[in-house]
Amino acid sequence: MKRIAVLRKDRCKAPQDCPYICEKSCPVNRAGKDCIKTGVDKKPVIYEELCIGCNICVKKCPFEAISIINLPDELAKQPVHRYGKNGFQLFSLPQPVFGQVIGIMGKNGIGKTTAVKILAGLLEPNLGKESASYEELLQYFKGKESQSYFEKLKANKIKVSYKPQVVDQIAKVYNGKVRDLLEKVDEKAKLDDYSVVLGINNILDHDIKNISGGELQRVAILAAALKKADIYIFDEPTSYLDTKQRLVVARFIKSLCNEKTSVIVIEHDLIILDYIADMVHLMFGEESCYGIVSQVHPVRNGINVYLSGYLKEENIRFRDKAITFYDTSPSKGVSGGKLLSFSNIKAKVGDFELNAPEGTLRKSTVTGVLGENGIGKTTFVKILAGVQKFEGSIDRKVTVSYKPQYLTVDSDELVINFLKKAISSISAEVIKPLNLASLFHRRLSELSGGELQRVAIANCLSQDADLYLLDEPSAYLDVEQRLILSKIIKNFAMEKEKTILVVDHDLVFIDYLSEDLLVFDGVPSKKGTAHGVFSMQDGMNMFLKELNITFRRDPDSKRPRINKEDSQLDREQKSSGKYYYT
Repeated sequence: MKRIAVLRKDRCKAPQDCPYICEKSCPVNRAGKDCIKTGVDKKPVIYEELCIGCNICVKKCPFEAISIINLPDELAKQPVHRYGKNGFQLFSLPQPVFGQVIGIMGKNGIGKTTAVKILAGLLEPNLGKESASYEELLQYFKGKESQSYFEKLKANKIKVSYKPQVVDQIAKVYNGKVRDLLEKVDEKAKLDDYSVVLGINNILDHDIKNISGGELQRVAILAAALKKADIYIFDEPTSYLDTKQRLVVARFIKSLCNEKTSVIVIEHDLIILDYIADMVHLMFGEESCYGIVSQVHPVRNGINVYLSGYLKEENIRFRDKAITFYDTSPSKGVSGGKLLSFSNIKAKVGDFELNAPEGTLRKSTVTGVLGENGIGKTTFVKILAGVQKFEGSIDRKVTVSYKPQYLTVDSDELVINFLKKAISSISAEVIKPLNLASLFHRRLSELSGGELQRVAIANCLSQDADLYLLDEPSAYLDVEQRLILSKIIKNFAMEKEKTILVVDHDLVFIDYLSEDLLVFDGVPSKKGTAHGVFSMQDGMNMFLKELNITFRRDPDSKRPRINKEDSQLDREQKSSGKYYYT
């Protein structure tokens, strides 16, 4: 059995705040051998060939920085890539297929971006060593389709275009107008056509440093699509986008695929992944420790397999419990008495005007909020939070806890201190399922976007309030974290008898947790109107009709799926006015 040791250096506090407890507690060290010793960077180095797998160092480390893992026998081989001694290991790669869109799904920190960077030629696989030669790489993949792929990549017979995960770096390294940047990469002479399709033709003459995150995301997608390539790779292309924009982007990316090209997409939004992909690879393993790429599955079956947590072909269970949806009719909006009502709400922010004629939020209920970006959702939430001036009336004052859309951190406070109230009051309901204990000894300023999001949600839910406002809580979270969070929010509202308002663009997330819906429409950045509060049936019908799509439930997993456009079911539901499954 192969054993790997992983040290998360971002968590390890040696030597400043830890006197090398792992070295002192290791029984192999105490027997006179150097299983763990200090490296040149003053961090511990664990020698796997001497490790006996006792896990004492894992248990003794106060910062949860060490993992000792016994790998399955089938992984007792060299990894495709490893990030140094005691670093993350990737054991297999996805496979592009010409004429198909290949989706990749899995938790954060499981190696998805590493895998596609290797396919794009941006990261040279080292086969678990300091470096590996091209000949060693071909020998590693001998007899597999990956051998032919890397031979063609080396010989420049395959050209890859890659849209990176982190798009905000573009504005940090490039100065000038959007048009100038895109013209430099436009190998197809399609800049004007593609920019209209993606809805960014009106910002081409803007400075790239002055555009929004959603606009920057579409600029990055367009830049990748303008290149003449055999394989197009899009790493999380829907971040910062609203539902309408996600569907536009999905259709656009799918249009790039033909018999001479292949498209690979990493995506956490299950609705979009299901809509865009033909086949899907699942990635599993242990976060920040190792990752494995499954065999390719038809997209419907693959997503259902991921939700079940069990790979039958590999005989591997990678999650203790299946993620299940509800095979019930949507809420009719009858539980819970009135918390508050609003009427004739009007607000002006710059040139933007918001109107919210009337509506009622109910007790012990989760109300979802849907609408395009720039349509007034956040402005309305800020009104309820008491941080935005408005005209109109709210019939009663309630205590409010608010998690804003954009999270900023200017504190070096430890997470364990910041979440002190949450740990004492909602540990079982929130802290444990969000896996926040592993972050306790990290500083707020050190957290990633997804880690900070989970901490902010826990802090919001720990406050004493009548109304909890969560603005885009699924941002930066992976598919599994989103589904876990939706269950947390739903249970919290029911068990604590609290009202929660959730603004989000992930329709699976909203569908899973909401009982009521507030729907916004209008003209982005100019005017917006809030409609509702509706039952799920009425609210989703209104929203999906605007998008011109219909939903059905998967017969096995019960998750929502978009009907194929102009299919018999799509036509039937549209003709009956039932855009949301019955």
